[in-house]
Amino acid sequence: MDYHLCTRKAAVQNLTEIAQFLQVDFSLGLNNAEVEKRRLTSGRNSFDHGSRESLFTKYLEQFKEPMILLLLMSASVSFVMGQYDDTVSITAAVCIVVTVAFIQNYRSEKALDALKRLMPPKCHCIRNGQLSTFLASELVPGDVVFLSMGDRVPADLRLIEAVDLRVDESSLTGETEAVSKTADVLVFSSSSSSLSSSPSSVPSETLPHNHSPNDTSPTSIRIPSNDTQTTSSDSVCDSAALDRLRGCHDLTNIAFMGTLVCCGTAKGVVIATGEHSEFGEVFRLMQSEEAPRTPLQKSMDRLGKHLSVISLLIIGFIVLVGLIQGRHVLELLNIGVSLAVAAIPEGLPIVVTVTLAIGQMRMASRNAIVRKLPAVETLGCVNVICADKTGTMTKNEMTVSQLISSSLERLILSNSPDEASVPSLTSIRSSGIQASGVHGSESSTHLYDVRSVCEHVRAHSTNDLFTVPISCSPAFQRIVEIGCICNNAVLQDGKLHGQPTEGALLRLALQLRIADTRQLYSRVHEWSFSSETKMMMVSCLRNGQTPLDVLLPEYAAPTYFAKGAVDRILQRCAYVQSLPTQTATSPHPLRFSESPDCLHQPPPYPMTADYRTAILTEAATLGSLGLRVLAFADGSDPDQLTFHGLVGLLDPPRPGVDLCVRTLHESGVRVVMITGDALETARAIGSRLSLYRPGDYCLSGEEVDQLSVAALRTRVHNCTIFYRSGPRHKCKIVKALQNCGLVVAMTGDGVNDAVALKSSDIGVAMGDSGTDVCREASDIVLLDDNFATILAAIEEGKSIFHNIRNFVGFQLSTSIAALTLIALCTLLSLPTPLNAMQILFINILMDGPPAQSLGVESPDELVIKQPPRRAQDPILDRRLMTNVLVAASIIVGGTFWIFWLEMADNHVTPRDTTMTFTCFVLFDMFNALSFRSQKKSIFSLGFTTNRMFLIAVALSLFGQLLVIYLPPLQKVFQTESLSFIDLILLVCLSSSVFFISELRKLTCFHSWRLPKSCFFFRSRTGARYFKLDDNMV
Repeated sequence: MDYHLCTRKAAVQNLTEIAQFLQVDFSLGLNNAEVEKRRLTSGRNSFDHGSRESLFTKYLEQFKEPMILLLLMSASVSFVMGQYDDTVSITAAVCIVVTVAFIQNYRSEKALDALKRLMPPKCHCIRNGQLSTFLASELVPGDVVFLSMGDRVPADLRLIEAVDLRVDESSLTGETEAVSKTADVLVFSSSSSSLSSSPSSVPSETLPHNHSPNDTSPTSIRIPSNDTQTTSSDSVCDSAALDRLRGCHDLTNIAFMGTLVCCGTAKGVVIATGEHSEFGEVFRLMQSEEAPRTPLQKSMDRLGKHLSVISLLIIGFIVLVGLIQGRHVLELLNIGVSLAVAAIPEGLPIVVTVTLAIGQMRMASRNAIVRKLPAVETLGCVNVICADKTGTMTKNEMTVSQLISSSLERLILSNSPDEASVPSLTSIRSSGIQASGVHGSESSTHLYDVRSVCEHVRAHSTNDLFTVPISCSPAFQRIVEIGCICNNAVLQDGKLHGQPTEGALLRLALQLRIADTRQLYSRVHEWSFSSETKMMMVSCLRNGQTPLDVLLPEYAAPTYFAKGAVDRILQRCAYVQSLPTQTATSPHPLRFSESPDCLHQPPPYPMTADYRTAILTEAATLGSLGLRVLAFADGSDPDQLTFHGLVGLLDPPRPGVDLCVRTLHESGVRVVMITGDALETARAIGSRLSLYRPGDYCLSGEEVDQLSVAALRTRVHNCTIFYRSGPRHKCKIVKALQNCGLVVAMTGDGVNDAVALKSSDIGVAMGDSGTDVCREASDIVLLDDNFATILAAIEEGKSIFHNIRNFVGFQLSTSIAALTLIALCTLLSLPTPLNAMQILFINILMDGPPAQSLGVESPDELVIKQPPRRAQDPILDRRLMTNVLVAASIIVGGTFWIFWLEMADNHVTPRDTTMTFTCFVLFDMFNALSFRSQKKSIFSLGFTTNRMFLIAVALSLFGQLLVIYLPPLQKVFQTESLSFIDLILLVCLSSSVFFISELRKLTCFHSWRLPKSCFFFRSRTGARYFKLDDNMV
């Protein structure tokens, strides 16, 4: 049976009909056996990307490259001239080049596929009656899915419940405005063709419905219920009625696959998966486009074209001079084509691409997934990191540290940052204030042990925490109860499903042995927390009737429960539950019922200005300890709530973040923290993270709004902390820094960070706690949500660009040397020192592999500590070009000297070309060794720190020995065996390019220093994991 359901049909059916068709209980979900059964008929929730080209087709495509066409032209010329050995050899060389390129492309595709598998989309679903998290591709029709802000809808869902749900459907409709979604059934009026929304439940209670509780608009919502259904006339729709539902925007009770949840929460049942979904229709119409080339690749393309033009002009000049000298046309053409293959750096873009791909994989091994290739090259330019505090610089493991009741009693738990300052592990302090004219005027300051305040205290044997029973402290109990009611998190089998802050409140209830009171209430409406309101509020009705309702009629009316920022909660509070003078003895007796939640608090007191000031002072004190402070209140009027107390939550900094911040500062990268916390909390956290020192400048979100663009650009230069900042402030801060000419990296994990991530030069998203929309807006995803990973990524970015410069310099020096040597011999009317096959051999085995191995050089601490480079800096700068010309001159001079000595009899023999050929190859190998670092001596860098380089050079030298001493290859390359003395002479001569380079580094950079330990056994550890020895010899 196919359980897929058309979205238009599902939109006009009530939930009972949907459940019957899908054969599912919305509260229990599907079991594993049913899931496997449906997967056989419905398939996986994924898309078939189409049949890829066969490997043979991809192999043949390599023959379209210009370099391959030049080689084939050279083989054709050799065939016409009757040089069949050269024809076979060049054809074999073509096959080798094509095979190597094919393998590189194949490995790159596999690497990209592996990167995609590192971040599979996940979803929250009910299976076997329990909430589970698994891959979205495992969904089948009938699965019950939960959505929250920032999630990407994993399949087409018919909504069962929706709370303040707004969805971005721009991927389907192109409309940028988010669409409101409800769980109501869509029905058609029998008298007209108009479409209306009919709730699938009986109205139970109405209340103001918008994003702010103080809105008094008449719009109302109703409590959803699955017990009732619409009449048959409403739910039965003919085909003509369904045809009127043409656009996705009409289906307000359907959440479409691939869309993004902007705000609110929802529960829905899967009605279509994969290609059966609405997004599947769009997917079938999509055509793949080739990915745009990165700025670095474009720069390399331009460099390659310029060098190609210059090389072709020189080759044309050589051929012209040869013709004037009377040489054979076909001979000159063959040499010219072969020389073009060796001189024109067609392989530069390929090497760059492979190096960037290797950089991606190395970053992935360090928990940084690079989603966009240009980010690899941009990382080395970052000047400023705008870091989001929670989850990136801190663990995002919220734990309640302190509670302060409305009477200013203080409950300090064992994880408090100031627990050492109190006499016992857990204590209650009361610091009174002057409450003029309200139940006395004396203020008091007391310090109590929990044992003297609570009726019963018991020490837990496993975690050494004191557990407080329900009857011990009504003030703290009420705070915890509000924290549970105004909460969407779920603790299941010790695992948290929800926000860390709300999870900490649930754990506090378990720690204090206070029951979760949410089961005693039915939620009427929720006003979700946002960066604008900075508070969450719910309105609830009490379940059932009890005798206590006669005495406490307020329990029969909706009650509002709120938690959030202290200033925002105090704005809505008109009363306070108790005053400091009432901490010891309250004049109001406490009354209990059989339900512990029904504890009746004394009548509240009016809130005075002095009390409000005292609460703000207490909140500032908690904030100065680095705690996040939340206020709690309840009441029957959302604008006249009763204040109950404060909770301080500790989010400890991640280990090693302070060291990373200091390391970044030393390397010229400034770190600023953007947080929504209060100033005191932000300063305390900033001090722990080595971000803030007394006297440093801090800027609030409100000040960011008030400053002009020019003024903000001036102020951001010296600011280290931006507090009380929201998403729009982050965008303004990023743009202000960019207007200063800085390259900015921005971190984020929420939906509201997506715009700032896109605005920044490098968007860094959290892979674990980050939302789908946040990850898609980013350039880099941190799998471990650790700030230290950003440092590792920047190090890799600097190292990769440094490596690219090195192998570009190496390949250019080889190309210039080959061209100059041939041109010099032609101008002097000398025979050609290298034949076509030897030039091809240099190009294939002597140039490519060593250049590629230079691209995987380990990070160098000297490079990492350098200030960030400017984004507009060219790859080939003046210093690098000078090194290239010097190295090429040494290679040409030494090789030409050997050629001149060997042909003293004015006849070119196989020995002459073999000596010249081997000399050029050895020069090339020593030159590659020199280009491992532009500033640092190889003796200090270590000869064995790049094993790939050693392997590449060893293979090249082994190939050279085969060419010299293997008889079949001697015939092909026109070589002969050399004596051991000849090899020693050539090694001594060719090493001059290495020692001259080392002498330049010594005189210019003073970098020729041997480590105390033998450099031959030095570790390959990355630069940031070791420190240079101060005692260097």
